[in-house]
Amino acid sequence: MGAGRWNVPRCVVCLGAVSLNGATAPGPPLMLELTMQRLWYTARSTCGELSVAGRIGPYTLELPVRDGLPGSAIPPGRFQVVLQPSPKFQASADPWVQKYASAMPHIVCPPRTLIMFHWGNFPTETDGCVLVGLSHDVDEIGGSREAFESLYALVHDSAAAGECWVNVQGGIPMQNNSGSVADALASD
Repeated sequence: MGAGRWNVPRCVVCLGAVSLNGATAPGPPLMLELTMQRLWYTARSTCGELSVAGRIGPYTLELPVRDGLPGSAIPPGRFQVVLQPSPKFQASADPWVQKYASAMPHIVCPPRTLIMFHWGNFPTETDGCVLVGLSHDVDEIGGSREAFESLYALVHDSAAAGECWVNVQGGIPMQNNSGSVADALASD
């Protein structure tokens, strides 16, 4: 994990706590704004970095940027992150997967559905979701389960309270989250 990247202890400090001179006090979940900046594009994938308040967290891996529709990376825009069950992961027999399957961080990105942050290392391991990892190379990320655990710890309380958002930057023109991808593409 590179210098300045999230780690679990830093993430836990961010959860439902107010920091005063390094000390934390319990409090209600704070609104959490994540930024997902896309940086590297290939014919097979799109890679970027996830950050909060300027602190860079895990790398991201998505399908290639095309049109924002299924089979493509999600469009740029500001989207709410909520916790919802994942039918795909609820069917898994893996105990580690089962720990998260009933409350996965979903990115509310209409008209797309079931778009989640989750683990995986290659573009073949996503149908349109955003994979997270601690390292990256061309068309792959590594340390995905550890990165997901940190991200989950960071977003859980805010997402459960309806106070978590992700700003997706880079790729096709911005979507305002109130219209269609076609409308967003036509607004240039």
